[in-house]
Amino acid sequence: MGLRFDVITLFPDIINSYCSQALLGRGIKNKIIEVNTTNPRDFTHDKHKRVDDTPYGGSAGMVMMAPPVFEAYESIKKLSNYEFIMLTPQGEVYNQNISLELSKKEQLILLCGRYEGFDERIRLGLKPREISLGDYVLTGGELGALCIIDSVSRHLHGFLGKDESALDDSFSQGLNGLLEHPQYTRPREYRNMVVPQVLLGGNHGEIEAFRQNERIKRTKERRPDIFEKLKKDGLI
Repeated sequence: MGLRFDVITLFPDIINSYCSQALLGRGIKNKIIEVNTTNPRDFTHDKHKRVDDTPYGGSAGMVMMAPPVFEAYESIKKLSNYEFIMLTPQGEVYNQNISLELSKKEQLILLCGRYEGFDERIRLGLKPREISLGDYVLTGGELGALCIIDSVSRHLHGFLGKDESALDDSFSQGLNGLLEHPQYTRPREYRNMVVPQVLLGGNHGEIEAFRQNERIKRTKERRPDIFEKLKKDGLI
């Protein structure tokens, strides 16, 4: 069995529906990845299956309670090389390097929040690695978990069919962290927009030189922060 993802979520259908489609669905079928869901609501001990409550000290909204999350986490069988991740806007910002790092694990346990956040004792007691998609807030952590599942899976052998495909992604090590070059396919001309002639000539050296120039140009224009860092590090 390949890399195992265990998602702790109040809405398992969101995870299961997305992961049953396209490349992820094929990856599961081919045993490159395994995706499981665990619902904290199954670990409540009251007839209403309550997983949230009002915050001590007063505030708007509800907070996810610690006991159901602790018990859901503890119910998951841990492999020897795993990482426990909390999806939260307070975490480190996710990027391609982190996705590559996580792809070396045997198991990723992903905790999805809802409501106004987590009881702080979840952080204190379980000590998850906190990861954010960026400086904005979503209604839950499921989209973040799916982004991690999708991006991490792309690094796994056999997932894309050709492993070289992941090396040509934007931000990848294969491109030294640059944005990907422009891509074209048939037809050669469409509404007066023409495929660059260099891509049609079959000279692989000239094609690669053109693409590298476009990567640098595109990164400088669209992500000057990345461009300056790569320049400082001597990678371009």
